[in-house]
Amino acid sequence: MTDLPSLRETLDAHGLSAKKSFGQHFLLDLNVTRKIVRLAGPFEGRAVIEVGPGPGGLTRALLESDAGRVVLVEKDPRFVPLLTELDDGSGRLEIIQADALKVKEAELVDGPAHLVSNLPYNVGTPLLIKWLTGPWTPHALTLMFQKEVAQRVAADVGDDAYGRLAVISQAVCEARVVMDLPARAFTPPPRVDSAVVHLTPRHDRPDPSVLKRLEQVTAAAFGQRRKMLRSSLKTLGGAALCEAAGIDPDARAETVDVAGFLRMARAEI
Repeated sequence: MTDLPSLRETLDAHGLSAKKSFGQHFLLDLNVTRKIVRLAGPFEGRAVIEVGPGPGGLTRALLESDAGRVVLVEKDPRFVPLLTELDDGSGRLEIIQADALKVKEAELVDGPAHLVSNLPYNVGTPLLIKWLTGPWTPHALTLMFQKEVAQRVAADVGDDAYGRLAVISQAVCEARVVMDLPARAFTPPPRVDSAVVHLTPRHDRPDPSVLKRLEQVTAAAFGQRRKMLRSSLKTLGGAALCEAAGIDPDARAETVDVAGFLRMARAEI
């Protein structure tokens, strides 16, 4: 990796720039990408999936790490030739040109795998929900989002950012913000700052039926967050549902912790 031209030189050589329609903002400082990979590891030979590698800043750091196979999922075909230049012929790097929202991760890797990505802003949240609630469970996730989204993932009950995304994320994983990045760190600079979140799946992950119900309960509760739960959850059981879960029906969604929402998702009325 040390013999390669800089990322900026590589982009210029291929005549490439960020596409606004894909939500692309490139992280070209390899010191920063190496720090993100250190925060994500150690990998101990496990596979890593990277979504939206773009010019390959994180990819280079992953290939320098103790990761096993490094599988790239890139929607923009313009970057495939550039990323192919990182392949040393060992078979360790694999490039999939596809939409990550449609990819089945279990078909890309065998056994436990990490997800490490600087996610495109326009699909970051849908991808996270897919990974949290889908049939494939990663070993760990280290993901960069807009800072506002990162705060929503890791928010505690009562925080202004606490909502549906925090409940679903923390029902499935332990989540914490591990790094902040200013907008100026990116090319082109976005209008907002970014942050990296590290998520570790819980051993007591809810089963799929509970997760599906949790999505319904949180959508209703936070969809009308100014209302009392007896009103916002009326179509799902209202006061009876709350009482079955030991929750005050007059409470509002932002005052109920993750455990309380899980009790509502599991309650039978």
